[in-house]
Amino acid sequence: MQITYDTKADAMYIKFCDGDFIANKEVEEGIILDFGKGNILLGIEILEASTRFRPEDLARVEIQMPLNLAALS
Repeated sequence: MQITYDTKADAMYIKFCDGDFIANKEVEEGIILDFGKGNILLGIEILEASTRFRPEDLARVEIQMPLNLAALS
């Protein structure tokens, strides 16, 4: 998984996996899901991220993963 924030576009992208992009769907204003073959969720784009998150939250990411998932990689 990869999380990026573009300060110029004020957009955050959460990429779950690589794949051939097929379509996207806006599920809420400014929240867009990207889908690949087999309806696999490739990523989530969050527009106007600075209005949805505090600036200090955009600069800090905390990841918590259950141990059983960590052992699979």
